[in-house]
Amino acid sequence: MTVTSARIAPAAPVHEHITDAIKAPDLLRLSGNVVLARFETLKVYAALGAVRTLLERGTVKPGQTLVDSSSGIYALALAMACHRYGLHCHIVASTTVDATMRAQLEILGATVDQMPPSKDLRLDQEGRVRRVRQLLAERPGLYWMRQYHDGVHYTGYQEFADLVDRALPDVPLTVVGAVGTGSSSGGLAEALRGRGRDVRLLGLQPFGSVTFGSEGFSDPEAIIAGIGSSIPFDNVRHDLYDTLHWLDFRHAMAGAVGLLREHAVFAGLSTGAAHLVAGWEAARDPERTHLVIGADTGHRYTERVFARHHEALDPRTLKPHQITSLTDLALPWSVMDWQRRRYDVRQSAVSSAPVVPSAPAVPGVPAVPAVPAVPAVPAVPAVTAVPAQATASLAAPTKEDQAS
Repeated sequence: MTVTSARIAPAAPVHEHITDAIKAPDLLRLSGNVVLARFETLKVYAALGAVRTLLERGTVKPGQTLVDSSSGIYALALAMACHRYGLHCHIVASTTVDATMRAQLEILGATVDQMPPSKDLRLDQEGRVRRVRQLLAERPGLYWMRQYHDGVHYTGYQEFADLVDRALPDVPLTVVGAVGTGSSSGGLAEALRGRGRDVRLLGLQPFGSVTFGSEGFSDPEAIIAGIGSSIPFDNVRHDLYDTLHWLDFRHAMAGAVGLLREHAVFAGLSTGAAHLVAGWEAARDPERTHLVIGADTGHRYTERVFARHHEALDPRTLKPHQITSLTDLALPWSVMDWQRRRYDVRQSAVSSAPVVPSAPAVPGVPAVPAVPAVPAVPAVPAVTAVPAQATASLAAPTKEDQAS
């Protein structure tokens, strides 16, 4: 009788804190050249790296209160990082933060200001930024993490790059992920390129976001919180991106439902959008391995997306409108070869158009002032400098303050 030796598995690590256990993703091969990096909460990497770096620099002190605005997953990541390092946390939360998320934040010790229900995510985002500024004026000891603007949030993704470099060695990579604040997809691609890897970066945007020029569009069902923006983000380094895809809610929903149906993976809308895009891109470029960034689970989209699964479009029937200029951008799905060019969001948003009346006041938040009407979507400037990526002083007015 032949006895087969049992394979001895490596000992599982015993972690000192939950953030060490959940920060790294599970890697799942969806097809021959598509791999999903599935996170429980992607931004643990960003929050841990940023907080650790700020403590090492002496910028923040143990026991200090960190504050920021968030649509959900950064809030939880920051609260867990503060729990780990003995800091206090205050979150100005989007209207999209649900009761489950808020309960977790409060039990972790975070205090929460939440915007009232709103169908206008632009007003929600601007209101959150104004509330943060109001808190800073009232409580000078707070430290604003500025996840939208402080390049310190790139540091944590060096560790993610290490994991990807080991798991997928010696292959050309195409990273597919939501643009969001810029630090996750940009931080991963920048770190991998710094190791000499052949990496293309494909960014995803919703319609209505200023980040890559789709602010002239409206997607009534859009609830893809966190992947686009109504205000400029300095952490988005436009010249890191090779290709841009813009998708509406229905296409992101098709990708999310399809991912669960085909692979039993329950993930959020940004992951669904990335899954749909990666399938189309992988078929066109089979020699490259496509890495899908799956930012979070699907729990906060249960009612609005997964309970409506019977309405989901068939991903196999969907394809994008291929464009060469932002002037050709069109719903419901467009793709453009971005070619790592620069793009000045603030300059593009400036217009001599008539002023739109002030937005209604949000309780407890200063009223949003009148702003210029959104101009027609411009063609991408050839070479417009992007503001330097640096940690801004909280004492000085910032471009974000002017924009909001």
